[in-house]
Amino acid sequence: MNLDDLRHLWLHLQYNLVSIIICSAFLVFGLTVYIMTRPRHVYLVDYSCFLAPDHLKAPFDRFMEHSRLTGDFDESSLEFQRKILERSGLGEETYVPEAMHYIPPRPSMAAAREEAEQVMFGALDNLFANTNVNPKNIGILVVNCSLFNPTPSLSAMIVNKYKLRGNIRSFNLGGMGCSAGVIAVDLAKDLLQVHRNTYAVVVSTENITQNWYFGNKKSMLIPNCLFRVGGSAVLLSNKSGDKNRAKYKLVHVVRTHRGADDKAFRCVYQEQDDAGKTGVSLSKDLMAIAGEALKANITTLGPLVLPISEQLLFFATLVVKKLFNKKVKPYIPDFKLAFDHFCIHAGGRAVIDELEKNLQLLPVHVEASRMTLHRFGNTSSSSIWYELAYVEAKRRMRKGNRVWQIAFGSGFKCNSAVWEALRNVKPSHNGPWEDCIDKYPVKLVA
Repeated sequence: MNLDDLRHLWLHLQYNLVSIIICSAFLVFGLTVYIMTRPRHVYLVDYSCFLAPDHLKAPFDRFMEHSRLTGDFDESSLEFQRKILERSGLGEETYVPEAMHYIPPRPSMAAAREEAEQVMFGALDNLFANTNVNPKNIGILVVNCSLFNPTPSLSAMIVNKYKLRGNIRSFNLGGMGCSAGVIAVDLAKDLLQVHRNTYAVVVSTENITQNWYFGNKKSMLIPNCLFRVGGSAVLLSNKSGDKNRAKYKLVHVVRTHRGADDKAFRCVYQEQDDAGKTGVSLSKDLMAIAGEALKANITTLGPLVLPISEQLLFFATLVVKKLFNKKVKPYIPDFKLAFDHFCIHAGGRAVIDELEKNLQLLPVHVEASRMTLHRFGNTSSSSIWYELAYVEAKRRMRKGNRVWQIAFGSGFKCNSAVWEALRNVKPSHNGPWEDCIDKYPVKLVA
């Protein structure tokens, strides 16, 4: 290019100045809108699961002896509890809260607060220590606990304990069951799309102290046998700089709500029995309702994660069933082609058995769920995090692996979260499996 070429270029620009300015303005405006509105990646920096002290362990013999000595249960109820424990898939080292270790038990508001503080603060202390994050830098806080909702709220208790900043966006989710952990993550994700360059903490737990059932209605005794002390704290970030140190990236969240159906709405229901004693009743239709909720959930999730071959087979079977033969069984996609690890809510042995059967999974795919149920019991919404910690403790998580967290809860809800590992993930310090992972997997009694 010589001087004449430059002079001609300058003249050309002068003659087309308006066009150039307009095009440049549209280009800048378009880039600005794209940058401001594009979905932000949500990273899971780290998480922590609460490990209760040894003196809170409840072996079967001690559990049954305490149940007998309370004097609230008749012989039929005691025998029912014994059978549930034997068939539940729980081990001898699960935990019940301090108040339940006394004879008679001492449930109170103060004791319930102590349980909540012990679990939430224990998980958060470990999370902040492992991540070196200053609590003052937390911009979003979401806490979920179904059955214990004091005033001030659990989220306010955390704000007070860690002296979080005054403009923090805090939320307290109650009454949403064991699937509320995924709901809390979804809420945090949406908030992180709006608020730039910040951290979000999700705390998931359940409180047992004030929700132990002291009656003789069989359907309301099951939660006593399954639910145990536990909780988790998860640190999420939308900061691009955290990608290098984060464990996972959130890929999808899919939520399904069956509450419009009366049977689904009442299948997990808190109520009083004929004697006026409060508890949570589990319907005999629970597994069938959970199966329907799962089908609806995977119908939405499948197209997002499955390879095209599986989607075509599923769609073809659906068309044949609708148009020609209603007796044709629906095709169950092979989700093993989409996911490397499965974290199925450890709600009970029957829940895990049903999903293993319906999704055609191998024993290794449900190992984390079965071992979590054995070691920690049903810890409600936090169980999927104990399961993920199990996979990490076994050193099975590799870069690029995808994890499917599936949770069920009252309402009735089925919720899924999909995560992608950003590196070969090692277990965090003071993890819940640190002192016992070498013992697992254990052989379960059939």
